[in-house]
Amino acid sequence: MAVTVRVPTQLRQLTQGDGEVTVEAATVGDALRALDVAYPGFGERIFDENGALRRFVNVFLADEDVRFLEGIDTPVTEGQVLSIVPAVAGG
Repeated sequence: MAVTVRVPTQLRQLTQGDGEVTVEAATVGDALRALDVAYPGFGERIFDENGALRRFVNVFLADEDVRFLEGIDTPVTEGQVLSIVPAVAGG
């Protein structure tokens, strides 16, 4: 299924400046791995050494944090939008 992934500004150098990328995927994890295939280096920025989402990377599917769904195993459907949102901290 075609899924649109919104790429944050901090990672757009990997997508040649594209803010949105369409990939074929059945799950959130498939979509994120497809980004790494299309744009090498993407995966190491969002996955840790165990293949889990990095602590400070948030992924939303239709405005829902995937960590509160089924994580990277969350199924996606045709036309859904997946947003990668880096955590922001300050003080």
